[in-house]
Formats: sequence, C-alpha cells, structure tokens
Amino acid sequence: MSIDVPPPDEVTRPWWEATGRRELVLQTCSRGHRQHPPRAVCTTCGDTAGLGWSTATGRGSVDACTVVHRAPAPGFEPPYLVARIRLAEGPVLLSTVVTDDLDAVAIGDPVTLDWRPLADGRALPVFVPRPEES
Repeated sequence: MSIDVPPPDEVTRPWWEATGRRELVLQTCSRGHRQHPPRAVCTTCGDTAGLGWSTATGRGSVDACTVVHRAPAPGFEPPYLVARIRLAEGPVLLSTVVTDDLDAVAIGDPVTLDWRPLADGRALPVFVPRPEES
C-alpha cells in the first residue's frame, strides 16, 4: 500500500509510535474516557492534563460500511470496503475491512484488528471479519 498519511505531531506521535509496534492504543483521560482520534483535550470532560494511553483489544463490530468502487487518489485499489468500526472499548475508528467477499460484510458483524505496513515503519489499522463466537 502506498498512500500519503499525515506526519505525527505532538498529539498524535504516541499513537503513531504504537502503530509501529502493531499496538492499537486509545487516548484515555484521567477519568477513564477513551477517544479516537487523539486530541489535545478529552472531548467528554475537557481534561487536558491527564491524557494518556490505553491498549485496545482490537476487537469491534461494523457500525456502518460502504464499498468504494472509484479510487479517491493514487494508492487505493478499488473495490474496497470502508467501515466505521465500533471498538469493544467504545470509540469508533474509520478504517477498512479486508475480505474477499465485500458483499458479505454487514452492520453488526464482528471484526478484529490487522495491520497494513507503511514505508516509514508505521502501520495503518485495518480489520478482518471475525467469526461469531458460540
């Protein structure tokens, strides 16, 4: 995959560093609120001094999805599935679901984390279908 991604800044650097270790982290305030994407302030309580990081399980479910048939820019190979992933910890990530059967993915389907490496050592979180547990 060869796409442009933003460089890390003072707020997002810990998140990007974690992706290099293939670890999904969520910004967490001193009161336990989790959020994504990282910000300089907790969007729930306004905390600015107590922001830290917690590791996510990488499990979630499809909250909304669509199949993209026209590439928005070079580096994207259609068709592919863009989805809002509701993580088990609560926050939502906009990502892709990697599967051979794009039409089989539906709202509510369970997914699990996978990674797509970037040339600079970072990685993008993507998701793959996870079979229902019995």
